Amino acid sequence: MAEFLTPDIEALVGHRLKAFEHVYRNNKVSRIRRMFWFIILGFLLLMFIPWTQNIRSEGAITTLRQEQRPQQMNNIIPGRIVKWWVKEGDYVKKGDTIVQLAEIKDDYLDPNLLQRTEQQLGAEQLTIDFYENKVTATRQQIEALENERELKLRAIDNKFIQTKRKVESDSMKVVAADNEMMVADRQLEGATQMFEKGVIPLTEFERRKVLHQNVNAKWIGAQNDFNNSRQDLLIVQLERSAAIQDYAEKIAKAQGDVFQSRSQIASGQGKVAKLQNQFDNYRIRSGQYYVIAPQDGQVIKARKSGINEIVKEGDMIVEIVPREYQLATEIWVNPMDLQLLNIGQKVRFMFDGFPAIVFSGWPAASYGTFGGKVVAIESNRSNNGMFRVLVAEDRSDRPWPKGIKIGTGAVSFALLKDVPIWYELWRQINGFPPDFYKQQEDLKKEQEKKMDKHKF
Repeated sequence: MAEFLTPDIEALVGHRLKAFEHVYRNNKVSRIRRMFWFIILGFLLLMFIPWTQNIRSEGAITTLRQEQRPQQMNNIIPGRIVKWWVKEGDYVKKGDTIVQLAEIKDDYLDPNLLQRTEQQLGAEQLTIDFYENKVTATRQQIEALENERELKLRAIDNKFIQTKRKVESDSMKVVAADNEMMVADRQLEGATQMFEKGVIPLTEFERRKVLHQNVNAKWIGAQNDFNNSRQDLLIVQLERSAAIQDYAEKIAKAQGDVFQSRSQIASGQGKVAKLQNQFDNYRIRSGQYYVIAPQDGQVIKARKSGINEIVKEGDMIVEIVPREYQLATEIWVNPMDLQLLNIGQKVRFMFDGFPAIVFSGWPAASYGTFGGKVVAIESNRSNNGMFRVLVAEDRSDRPWPKGIKIGTGAVSFALLKDVPIWYELWRQINGFPPDFYKQQEDLKKEQEKKMDKHKF
């Protein structure tokens, strides 16, 4: 049949046969199956690639120490703004004046308040000195009275001894007079009998009678002297008691003056202490009219503006951001992930404003991230329902950017255990928490090392 085909028809048929083979690819060998198996094999290999589990959280830049964070300059006393010494954005040093205030309370408007209070303090101190001098003089008076009392009592005691001796002497005279009276009585009785019998004459009888009367008079005189001496002795004793009572009253009165003076001194000391307290309060208050910068830093957030504005006690005037501070990051972690974190654990950061390429499961392949270590984990949940974790810069890693500011946002990745990708996918699908047993094992190993050190 080919013999009957012309060359043109033969060429047309060959062209159509090639077109049919190109469209339907009857003789074409398919590579889809090979590519499918390669994809399956690659996926299986990918499932066994290590994946670093991590806890992703957000936070912000802060400082490691409290005194390095932005400080509010609160007013201690109420006052009126007189002059601003700085403006927002200025850098100040410690001790520089921020704002000057004036007094607004009636109790402190007197410009000579300190001088007048000091004068009152000096007057009260002089009063105390006067009373102390009075106490000294009164004590000297008491000492003089005591000495005078001793001399007086000694004189009375000497007089008492003399009077007592006189009483003893008079008593001896009474005894002698008694003896003479007994003899005179016997002689008179004998003379009477002898006169009655006519033995002696009348003249002799009368002489003896006169002698008896003289002895009787002498006896009565001795009795009187003795009684007078005893009376003098009693008077001396009463005089001694009176002297003791008199000097006791004088000394008691002087001691009362001492106690009264000491009471006045105590009262004056109380007034002096009160005035000293007021003086110190006035002096310290006068130093509060100038609000001073507590540390080097930048002035921001001025809450008051203009002149003559009134500020209340405790009002914030400005805020100062310290010039030097040690950066840290505060992040917020869910309660479910809190048990996975420990002090010293490594964390990767991505800061706002600093470009980064992050592969959360492969931290070594990430670019633009920064390292940190957990330094503090709060034990109480915050108001947002999460726990606050403080992370400091990891000195052994890439240093944090110098231009970073307090308050800059940060995204953190707390690195945990390395697991295969299939395990991580299975965990995420089932909603299981990350594997934290490796950390527990590390803690046990560290504790065992410490125990071994203590043993040695």
